[in-house]
Amino acid sequence: MKKIWVVVADEAIARILQWPEDGHELESVDELTDAATHASGADLHRDAYGRRAAGVTHGARQNTPHRLNSVSNITASAGEDEQHLEAEGFARRVAAHLLDALHRHRYEELRIVAAPRFLGMLRKAMSDEVSRLVTDEVDKELVHLDTRELTDRLFPRPPASGAGGTTGAGAHR
Repeated sequence: MKKIWVVVADEAIARILQWPEDGHELESVDELTDAATHASGADLHRDAYGRRAAGVTHGARQNTPHRLNSVSNITASAGEDEQHLEAEGFARRVAAHLLDALHRHRYEELRIVAAPRFLGMLRKAMSDEVSRLVTDEVDKELVHLDTRELTDRLFPRPPASGAGGTTGAGAHR
């Protein structure tokens, strides 16, 4: 049986799970985190809020709300750029981990479930060697689902056949 890994990730967490030989439920293999992404994002948000709040008072006194918008956009853009760079760095780290694991023959097939923006970053960061083993991609943020929910979503079980052997429209309840 092939060793199938599933990477479930966003810009701060990458959970690596394996489909077990008994086919029962995904099992945890590794977890990579980038605490700096969440921490710097929160700091940037607070810092940006503080500067925008100061601009609100100034803009309100001068009765020029359009000036407030330009200050806000500059601040938000600076924070987003830094978060984007942090996320790209984390994507490179996850991709390097996957390449190392591949070289150590830890998996033979790879499925990726990631928040849409992070999925794009991960695709760019992955080597061709790893990319060739990707058999499925899901562009959804599911990193916080528990293992059972992930298993049900990614490896749905075929419905059990009815006891009475009925088929067609009569089989629906």
